[in-house]
Amino acid sequence: MSPHVPATSRPPMGWNSWDCYGTSVTEAEVLANAAFVAEHLLPHGWDTVVVDIDWSDPTARAHGYNAEAPLAIDGHGRLLPDPGRFPSAADGAGFGPLAARVHDLGLRFGLHTMRGIPRLAVERDLPVLGGDGAGAADVADRTNVCEWNPDMLGLDHTHPAAQAYYDSTLALYADWGVDFIKADDMLWPYQGADIEAYALAVDRSGRAVDLSLSPGRDLSLARLEHLRGHATMWRICDDLWDRWEDVAANFARFARWAPFAGGAPGGGGWPDGDMLPLGRIGLRAERGEPRDDRLTPDERRTLVTLWVVARSPLMIGGDLPTSDPATVELFTNLDVLAVLDSTGNREVFREGPLVLWTSQGSGGVGYVAAFNLGSDPLEVALDSRDVDLPAQLGPVVELWSGAPVGTVAVTAQRDGTRGVAPGSSAIPLSLAPHGAVLLRHTP
Repeated sequence: MSPHVPATSRPPMGWNSWDCYGTSVTEAEVLANAAFVAEHLLPHGWDTVVVDIDWSDPTARAHGYNAEAPLAIDGHGRLLPDPGRFPSAADGAGFGPLAARVHDLGLRFGLHTMRGIPRLAVERDLPVLGGDGAGAADVADRTNVCEWNPDMLGLDHTHPAAQAYYDSTLALYADWGVDFIKADDMLWPYQGADIEAYALAVDRSGRAVDLSLSPGRDLSLARLEHLRGHATMWRICDDLWDRWEDVAANFARFARWAPFAGGAPGGGGWPDGDMLPLGRIGLRAERGEPRDDRLTPDERRTLVTLWVVARSPLMIGGDLPTSDPATVELFTNLDVLAVLDSTGNREVFREGPLVLWTSQGSGGVGYVAAFNLGSDPLEVALDSRDVDLPAQLGPVVELWSGAPVGTVAVTAQRDGTRGVAPGSSAIPLSLAPHGAVLLRHTP
């Protein structure tokens, strides 16, 4: 099996620095969040810490990127951590010491990369390691450049040294002990040659590395098999922020992608709804000022419920040591997280504000997620057979609260169970505006 093909039944779970620190996260902030993950979240399956974009830029700031940034690079044009923000990277040590400290906590270490080669390396025409004398200027493609980040030029994959450049960067990351890579500017537009070259470099590195592709805007399901063959996970949306409209827009995307999440013959992989912008965010982020996320408690629960029932990767975006404990509790409910191990996850109903998802657990367990996308409270009586459950029900529990849910064996049509035919069972639910419930049925 290739290193970038997932070997577990669950999608990756962890923390990422983007939503709280943008381009400017420091080593101390990474370690503080890693320590929090290890102490509070690792027992619940969260095991990865990711340093997001522009870790090589000593001039990094909130709210944007810097043109002509004096990036830290080595003699072969490979990015190095800025030692001002990452002191342990001094003297060419790179992320090796930081990765070792994260590993000592029992966690995996990840970093963000950009498609292409640094403009600074091309300006200096630095030699490509393993490129048989080719320089950065020989492999650069100035016609295929990221439209939103100024650091990089594209790579000309008709030149053999372009692959050598990616191989050299992955060899460096493997030497540092990197376990997870978020490779950006890969999916919009769809950069098939870069995806293939990067995946090959991961394989050649000899290290098991999860490969995550971004940003995901306008991603077509027609790309599924190519993605499965080359990545661990791939974004299905643009950046997600703490706005209800961002969360609501992902319902349709997950309905399209979730049936293909996880293992499959000849491949696997995880459609990714982006990071969870929950908790204390915006401290030095691209968007907004320091804040507790602006979602309501019901909207937060809806977000996590949808990501879990769709089996999306889960990457927390808030600064964990300063986030509200009630938000952190969303990440530690083992009954909820068990839905990540279910199968057959799919949307089965969408009419008006009501959306229903189902999946199957082991031992005949059935899961049902019910969502109210509307702005008014919603009272519904679900027909058990409409949500993949038997006509005669065993115990039903709401997993967020742990409370039993009363059900009604319907013997005659009546107003209280309208829409449920005699011979089936009704599951009465009260859904808050933008709210959700997550049910487990045990036969």
